[in-house]
Amino acid sequence: MERTLSSDLAFENNSAAQASMPLRALSTLMLWQRRLSSRRQLARLDSRLLADAGISESQRYEELGKPFWR
Repeated sequence: MERTLSSDLAFENNSAAQASMPLRALSTLMLWQRRLSSRRQLARLDSRLLADAGISESQRYEELGKPFWR
């Protein structure tokens, strides 16, 4: 007797993958929002605070030049 995957099992797996899509999209949007927020805060730091954090001006400009999705 040959064993095969039932079509119900394949359908259940596909449904689970589709259900997680909104969660992944929400997670990605939240990550982008955190990046935007942290880069805004980084832009507001003066040179003394940058030095305290161990960040150079060139590192700051490099980070601020990145798009939110990176």
